[in-house]
Amino acid sequence: MLPKDAQIISVDDHVIEHPQVWLDRLPAKYADAAPRIVRQPDGNDAWVYEGQIAGNFALNAVAGKDPKEFGLDPRRYDDMLPGCHDIHDRIKDMDLEGVWAQLCFPNMGGFAGSAFAKSKDWDLANECIKAYNDFILDEWCAAYPQRQIPLMMVPYWNVEQTVAEIHRTAAKGAKSITFPELPDRIGLPSWHSAHWDPVLAAASEANLPLSLHFGSGGAPQASPEAMTTNFTVAISLFGLNSMSATAELLLSKVFHKFPDLKIALSEGGIGWMPYMLERIDYVWERHRWYNDVDKDMRPSELFKGHLFGCFISDTAGVFSRHLIGVDQLMFESDYPHSDSQWPHTRKVLEEVMSDVPDDEAHKMVEWNARKLYNFPRPAA
Repeated sequence: MLPKDAQIISVDDHVIEHPQVWLDRLPAKYADAAPRIVRQPDGNDAWVYEGQIAGNFALNAVAGKDPKEFGLDPRRYDDMLPGCHDIHDRIKDMDLEGVWAQLCFPNMGGFAGSAFAKSKDWDLANECIKAYNDFILDEWCAAYPQRQIPLMMVPYWNVEQTVAEIHRTAAKGAKSITFPELPDRIGLPSWHSAHWDPVLAAASEANLPLSLHFGSGGAPQASPEAMTTNFTVAISLFGLNSMSATAELLLSKVFHKFPDLKIALSEGGIGWMPYMLERIDYVWERHRWYNDVDKDMRPSELFKGHLFGCFISDTAGVFSRHLIGVDQLMFESDYPHSDSQWPHTRKVLEEVMSDVPDDEAHKMVEWNARKLYNFPRPAA
């Protein structure tokens, strides 16, 4: 059961940045290129960056709507809940759904900064990352520090600047770093490369877990129709990215080189984890001798304490929790995206947890997140 005193923590929600986030923070010389909201001829709002449309809200701001109203069409700020972009209204919406604290991913910049990775001006891109992080630290989270967990973007296309931003934001109170789940899928070195060692070392030293949101490493492989006229297929398959990241990480040297590093597989679900762990172990047992993989530690053992699964409403995963490890499972709400159950989050969660002992349920909905993100419960 879900304990009545549990302060539910969602480790995957999203902030819809208000229109002034970058206009208020970037140097004046970037005024014309800065991310801004521009009302389009069709009456909807769109982000414009470096003079080009950089995205619309679509499924990213549909909390409270009937699924029959969902779609990939652009939206306006006045066609979404104020809690999408206003921190004070966000807290009210959290109270309505029974969520105590959140960790929020970006919107305009992509889950891990992919929009800025396409910049023409790399200096501007770096400044945009810093401006967003300062917004999260100094405005969004600072307003309710006990209820918002600061998640940072980094300029992952530049290792040196990424390390510098990790150090800068860690000193200001950052709790996690959002990072591409499968960097090789977006044209960068893979987890098997030493390329990322300075980044992983900095994150590990600062005690900042990486949060890998599914889809941050590109869209899953699917038919052309799945990406155009039948998006249900692609949405159903996004968890495959988290499965791929699990195999890549456990069969790489990442956790051997950085034993204190921790990684959350945000919105990846957990029902697939028992099978993947069993399969990876089976393959490792039979094929490790002729491959460039650690020969001594079983991948499922390496999994413990390093990789964390995140679920919204995953009955199969909750049922199989002991095959995964109760200490490595966390809840997420996904407000205000289309997977969100708002405002019925706590009710749905109670149903999913109906057969789970109180102590295990409390770990999964609160204590594991507090431990991973170094976010202690406030004194009564």
